[in-house]
Amino acid sequence: MTHPRPAGRRRMKLAARCRVATEASAFGMVVFCVILLNAALMGVETYSGLAAEYQGVLRIAERCCLALFTLEMLLRVGAFADRPSAFLRDPWNVFDLAVVASAFVPFVRENTTLLRLLRLARVLRTARFLPHLRILLIAVGRSLPGTASFLFVGGLVLYVYAMVGWVCFAESDPGHYGSVGRAMLTLFLLTTLDGLTDAVRAGLEISRLSIVYYASYALLASFVLVNVLIGVVLNSLDEAREIEDAAGRERRQPDPQPSAGTAPDVRDRIAAARRALDEIEAGLPARDGLPPRVLETSRSGS
Repeated sequence: MTHPRPAGRRRMKLAARCRVATEASAFGMVVFCVILLNAALMGVETYSGLAAEYQGVLRIAERCCLALFTLEMLLRVGAFADRPSAFLRDPWNVFDLAVVASAFVPFVRENTTLLRLLRLARVLRTARFLPHLRILLIAVGRSLPGTASFLFVGGLVLYVYAMVGWVCFAESDPGHYGSVGRAMLTLFLLTTLDGLTDAVRAGLEISRLSIVYYASYALLASFVLVNVLIGVVLNSLDEAREIEDAAGRERRQPDPQPSAGTAPDVRDRIAAARRALDEIEAGLPARDGLPPRVLETSRSGS
């Protein structure tokens, strides 16, 4: 059994030290405060007077935040030095690395608008340190397929009612139903039930049957479809909570792999035991006319 290479030992020691640093509560608190400071600096830059007066201070503060974010990512990458593939399997690690590394890309660094958007994306990194916010973001991601289906059905209902409204109210109310586009916009605003009373009154002046049109639309669009969307989001929220709980249990499980200090000791003990056996066998008398070394070779070959 061979000993691990020196490079492998160094990687394991580096990963262990970086892991101790990144898993400390103080480390997470410092990174969280730096993210909030970066968000506050972006807010200050929106005031032209303050931005012009403290331009040098704001630039130095932004560079300090970037330096701290870079140091954080180096420690996180170093924590996976012994298993680099595990770092890329975590979506949060990939997102953090992309956001921080984008500040060093020449094209992105020279584009002020794009750089500000990427700086704004750093605020989303607070979800890494807030479990409840992380659950919400996971729920939003898992609810996208159901939301897409909801949008398709909602768009279909909106288009059908817009065509009916165009047929019924186009001549009398061209400002709201003069085209299918205007009708869809009018009905979309009525989805929140804001202005529904005025629309019903205007419709009653045209025809008493308009109450059926608006009542059915309010029931279908504002109650049924919205409740379906809420159900999709709540279901995704439960799934996200289960995923986060499973990930937390997996993080709390001890690492089954032996540590860097124990494996070489076991190998040394096995090697010492083999040397002791060789010395004992060398002192034994020969059997059947064969020297001890030949007997040892025959036993090892069998």
